[in-house]
Amino acid sequence: MEKNDTTFSRREKDFMSYPKLFEKGRIGRLELKNRIVMTAMGTGFASSTGEASDEIIRYYAERARGGAGLIISEITRIDEETGIGTSNQLCATDSKHIPRLVRLAEAVHAYDTKIFLQLHHPGNETPSRLLNGKQIVSASEVVCATIGEKPRALTTEEVSAMVQKFVKGAYLAKAAGIDGVEIHAAHGYLVNQFLSPHTNRRTDKYGGDFFNRMRFITEIIKGIQFTCGPNFPISVRIDGSEFTSYGLTEEECIHIARYLESLGISCLNVSCGTYESGATVIEPACFAEGWKKHLAKNIRANVKIPVIAVNTIKHPAFAESLLEEGVSDFVGIARGFLADPEWGKKALAGEDAAIRKCIGCMECFRVANMGRPIECTVNPLLGRELHYGESQLKKNGEGRVVAVVGGGPAGMQAAAVLAKRGFKPVLFEKSKALGGSMNLADKPPHKALITELIQAQEEELKKLNVEIRLNTAATPEACKEIGAVGVFLAAGGNPIIPPLPGIEKAVTAEDVLEGKITLEGKRVAVIGGGVTGLETAEYLCEKNTVTVIEMMNAVGTTLYASVSKLLLNRLAENGTTIMTGHALKAVEDGKIDLSVTATAFDASIETDQVVLALGVKPNRALASAFEEAFDKVILIGDNSVGGTIKDAMHSAYDKAFVFMD
Repeated sequence: MEKNDTTFSRREKDFMSYPKLFEKGRIGRLELKNRIVMTAMGTGFASSTGEASDEIIRYYAERARGGAGLIISEITRIDEETGIGTSNQLCATDSKHIPRLVRLAEAVHAYDTKIFLQLHHPGNETPSRLLNGKQIVSASEVVCATIGEKPRALTTEEVSAMVQKFVKGAYLAKAAGIDGVEIHAAHGYLVNQFLSPHTNRRTDKYGGDFFNRMRFITEIIKGIQFTCGPNFPISVRIDGSEFTSYGLTEEECIHIARYLESLGISCLNVSCGTYESGATVIEPACFAEGWKKHLAKNIRANVKIPVIAVNTIKHPAFAESLLEEGVSDFVGIARGFLADPEWGKKALAGEDAAIRKCIGCMECFRVANMGRPIECTVNPLLGRELHYGESQLKKNGEGRVVAVVGGGPAGMQAAAVLAKRGFKPVLFEKSKALGGSMNLADKPPHKALITELIQAQEEELKKLNVEIRLNTAATPEACKEIGAVGVFLAAGGNPIIPPLPGIEKAVTAEDVLEGKITLEGKRVAVIGGGVTGLETAEYLCEKNTVTVIEMMNAVGTTLYASVSKLLLNRLAENGTTIMTGHALKAVEDGKIDLSVTATAFDASIETDQVVLALGVKPNRALASAFEEAFDKVILIGDNSVGGTIKDAMHSAYDKAFVFMD
């Protein structure tokens, strides 16, 4: 009898696709249900007193439910005086933190997931404003170029006292039922500052030769082992390389790894880079999966304890390949779990295409640098699971029909939420495919993950049985015919075209990315130095000579610093010229006329083609037509305000969440 493709057999079959990933593993005496580790990321979700808030507990619980075998907490403060890394940072400095840490451990353990608390001190990699104006500290008076503030060197007595603060953090973690701790000794933070001869220029017992530079972390480890017992797991996060001309090399990092193993720690968590090496710590989209895998592989070859490693992992199949290759014993998934808390669960079910993968836009860090809790472009629920999660959705749709006009990121997100609430969304898309403006955003180099985002949203709509009408332009009449009780208008905006002489000679970035206009061997002027302008310039610069014109004094200002820097470097390498402080006045044959914004002086440059990348504006005429026909018309995405993919998805989720509440 032929075996039916039941749910059980499907899971069995797909499990075999990733046998390494879903194999049980051990760290010390601790057994983990799989090889997936959610590694540490600062969130800003803790309470202002440093306790585990309801929000952060729910955040971690969702990732445990989503398939992580081990969760390593965000950087956890062990020193309230000089150790503040972020606002609303999880803390383990006082016994008052134990009760909420207990709740955190219980919430994660409910899903058979283990949790480590990552003990952290930033050293010279934090601004004094976070310390209420106190001078920052370090191993020596070496300035972090990124922070730009001179630290004072901790005294010998202060270093000994700091050891005890790390030990106390571990004791509080164990008392709360946390399964282990991780000492953050990477990324240029305080412990790392003692390890590296670049930042450790001390002449006391904590500086000098290799063993003296290791003394600080040695005393921390030995103190934790004495206080918490020899079987309490200790992980150490280390760099595989600092990627600077003066920092720790690969060989030195291997030496440190072997030394730490000799101290009896349970595992190593391999990362790389410092604040001064920038994007190597947290990589934007232009970094390929596994670009640094050799670092972990070389360390693993030199130690016998388990190795966890982050490797810019996006896909379960790639994670499996790292385990097969022997790069590491456990794979570290960080931002992947921000983008999709069910990363592991979907991988186990063979639903790889349904995973909303991190697109490497760095929006999470851009927001965090503003002092706000982190946010995610592709996941509007991040950090808001407690208040906006599916358990909070009002299931009052009762099968009522809602028209969703436009199949871009906003329209697809709104349709999904409406379907989960019990409405019957009917999605109209005038083109032959879903995706909207994302079908253009994925055309420049390094943007292929946006294509996969479209696929993930499509998979969600299929799973929810949302009716999709492609090649169908919605009209108020068509929406009336299906009996819609309301309309979500997500049809996109119109490119901004300024009323300037000769502007009809110009084309839009949309025309170029859509392939309506093909340019080769041309002198191209891209007007607008925002995200679209810069990415369109990169798309064109391989086969053309490109100049970007921006009226402001800087370009790419809405991008995270590392993303902007790398993009501008690539443009420069391809011969692109950036002209800031210039505004377009007129388009003529063979040239454009400009105005210098600071002086109003005239200027001009020779060009064969002008490409406008000035953003989009809402289509008010379309909105008015629907508003005349329906009482409930909800404007989302660019139909509301021109913005980013994140803006579109977040507005769509929130408005669908409260629709007919």
